[in-house]
Amino acid sequence: MNAFIGRWLTPRRLCGAMLACAGLTGCLENSGHEQADAEPTPVPHVVTADIQAGIEDYIEQRIQEGGGYFRLSSDDRNLSLRLVRVHMEYLANLGPRRHFACVDLVDTLGDVYDVDFFLAGDPGEMTVTETTVHKLNGVPSYLWEQKKDRTWHRVPVEDAAEYLLGIIRGEDEFEFRYRVTLPEITGTAHMWLPLATTDSFQTIDVTNISAPTEPRVLDELEHGNKILFLELGPEDSGRHVEIRYHVRRRETASYAADEHEAARYLAADDLVPINENFRTVAQEVTAGKKTNIRRARAIYDHVIDHISYMKYGDGWGQGDAVYACTARSGNCTDFHAYFIGVARAAGIPARFAIGAAIPSNRNDGGVDGYHCWVEFYADGKWWPVDISEANKYTDLSTYYFGHHPANRLELSRGRDLVVEPGPASGPINFLAYPVLEIDGLPVKADVQFSFTREVAEESGS
Repeated sequence: MNAFIGRWLTPRRLCGAMLACAGLTGCLENSGHEQADAEPTPVPHVVTADIQAGIEDYIEQRIQEGGGYFRLSSDDRNLSLRLVRVHMEYLANLGPRRHFACVDLVDTLGDVYDVDFFLAGDPGEMTVTETTVHKLNGVPSYLWEQKKDRTWHRVPVEDAAEYLLGIIRGEDEFEFRYRVTLPEITGTAHMWLPLATTDSFQTIDVTNISAPTEPRVLDELEHGNKILFLELGPEDSGRHVEIRYHVRRRETASYAADEHEAARYLAADDLVPINENFRTVAQEVTAGKKTNIRRARAIYDHVIDHISYMKYGDGWGQGDAVYACTARSGNCTDFHAYFIGVARAAGIPARFAIGAAIPSNRNDGGVDGYHCWVEFYADGKWWPVDISEANKYTDLSTYYFGHHPANRLELSRGRDLVVEPGPASGPINFLAYPVLEIDGLPVKADVQFSFTREVAEESGS
């Protein structure tokens, strides 16, 4: 299958597609025969929970049949896989009884495969019609491109347009929605959320904050963050907190900065120590490099070569530089924690920021969680760097050493954030997803990001 109906069809378009399909079926059935009393079979309404259940049931059945593993052949390898997660933001109804799911599976060697599934059927009776490995450890083997008729087709990664690789140059403008679903609250609860602010590269308008209780805005002084603080109780269980932003963002390149301000980013963070091991790595990696820009580039290349993008196992996703160095894997927080640790050990100031990368190949829908990046200081400037994205797309390694695209939103910056009142657990490691404590103990809250891009209306023909 080389094309499919757009994943993010509006209800009106989806309804139109269903009606068109039903009309075609009726025409074929009545050709040469009188069936005045015949009625088309109704198409059940499908929601993402139905598709999630369908793909999870299919994988579970295959695991049982495979002796505890999901068996899959890819590139002449017979893989034994276990389920890691279903990408909820990509579940989609493609049309009448046609669906799409994207799933992460891990093999016995620890490699993570992102697999695309096409399904057919009604809720409770879905079957898989096509299975394709899309990514290995975050690196794609193909890309999806949407045509003007809102259908999608696969394209090769080689020589793909930048917007298919996640880059919008110049400027971008969009609405961003940050939505939290509260879990069951059995006692006194407190929650801290990032509140995006305007800076030199993004203009932020908070258009709406919806919460079950009146929030307070706290100032985090070390890095200049704003943090939304809520006090909650059992009556708030299952309720929602939502922040809506109108964002205007421009592409980031190197920019002038104060040397005194930069110097404070030579100090260690809780999970980014400056120890003898990091000093040894820094010395070896930067040997012979006479400027900080060349040293930083050598460290950047070292991290790309040293770390694999994998969100599996214990310890990843905390921005733990020691874990990243030892496990040689992790997500964007781990990539960038390791870079910061080695850079600081080499005497190069480096700092952390986190937010969301807004999809560039579509104009609305879900956003696949948070994304983070760093800046290092050299020659009187901050230089933006995104190593985990460079790791995915080798051809973009030059771009991501010195640039961040316009299609992203910064929610907060810095590590070990201190506010008053603060969590019982101490300083906040980093802040993208909410920090929630119930009776002083950490509890996870479900969070979803989504967006709608502002695009110019197409003129009529």
